[in-house]
This record gives sequence, structure tokens and C-alpha cells, in this order.
Amino acid sequence: MNYVFWTPRMKGLTPALKDALARDRERYVVATGPLLGFFRGSLRRGVEAVLRTLKVDQVDVFQLYWLGKMSALTPAVQEELIRLRDEGKVKAIGTSIHDRLRAGRLAEDSELDMLMIRYNAAHPGAETDIFPHLSRRQPAIVAYTATSWRKLLKAQRGWQGHPPTAGDCYRFCLTSPHVDVVLTGPKTTAELRENLAALEKGPLEGEAMESMRAFGRAVKGAE
Repeated sequence: MNYVFWTPRMKGLTPALKDALARDRERYVVATGPLLGFFRGSLRRGVEAVLRTLKVDQVDVFQLYWLGKMSALTPAVQEELIRLRDEGKVKAIGTSIHDRLRAGRLAEDSELDMLMIRYNAAHPGAETDIFPHLSRRQPAIVAYTATSWRKLLKAQRGWQGHPPTAGDCYRFCLTSPHVDVVLTGPKTTAELRENLAALEKGPLEGEAMESMRAFGRAVKGAE
């Protein structure tokens, strides 16, 4: 595990992250962004603040949050993101986005290096709306809400058998050859160890995958 999604508001995580980066900077990829991304000035200030706080020379991934709600990819914003990348202050630029159709267009034709998208067994729409558009540029794909906000971990009415584990949900995401990273948010060290141990089992296949997709449809139908 080497990808860390961090914001300056995660004050409890910051000291440990700084120590880890000081020990082995090349091991970790830190993704962050401005709270609001509507103006070029806030982007540059955000990058400078991250560099000072984490005491690093470059931000690995600088992303706009929830494109269309908390940020806007205006020409000025895009220009500033590219400039920050060209200056070397940022290694890669990206965005998190809920609008799958727009994400598909950005995947095919934009300057973004990364897209952070919702993808799980209850919401597999990226398989038709985004993944087919990746071949031209191959931007990195980061999946989040793997457990659909824990809904995939709860028993469903009429479902025979046990619900999936969190590890099953992460395996589902990473089974796709289009997903490069899946975020995990364990509450305890024990949960983290369980999640990582599940990944040792490798991709979901055959009946296990079909069962996961069927359970996802049951969860989606109950929403």
C-alpha cells in the first residue's frame, strides 16, 4: 500500500505522513487538492501550502475535488494545473468526478493524468461509460466507495448467504484491468490487515464474481 489520499484537514494523519515521506519519499504517492477549485489562485496557494506542510519538493497528484460541484475545469483552471505540472511542483493532475459521461470524455480528450471515480459492484457504470474511453490516453483510474458506503457489507432482504467482506469489495475493483488504485478507509489496524490479506487472494473469478455482481444489483435495487 503506497497511495495516500490526504488533505490538510486530516491533521491526525499529517505527522505520520510527514515522517514516512522523510524516511522514504520515493515509496509513497500522495494525492491531494484544494478544498475548492474554481480559481487559479487557489490552486497555486494550495500546492504551495502542501509543499510547506509536508516538507516535500513536489506533489505527486494534485486533483480537483468533485468536478462540477466543488471545482470547475475552466480554461483558466486547466491552464494553471498544466503550468504547475510544467514547473515541476506537481507530478500529475487529476480530478474526482461523479458524472460518468463527462469522465469518459475527459478520459479520451483532456490534459488530466488521473480520474478518481465511483466504482463498485452496486455502481459498475464506469465499465460502459468510462473504461472504453481509456485506450487513447490511458489516464490512471482511482476507484473509491468500493463498499458503496458500507452498503455492500450489509445483508439484503431475500439474499441467501453472507454479504461480501470489505476485502471482496476491493478485490472486485482491482479485478478490472482498468483500475490502478482502489482507496480503503479502515477504522482500525485489524481492518486494514484484513483488507490487505484479502488482496492476497487475487482477482475475483467465475462464480465469485457473478455472486458479487448479483449482490451489487440487490443493493442497487434497495437504494
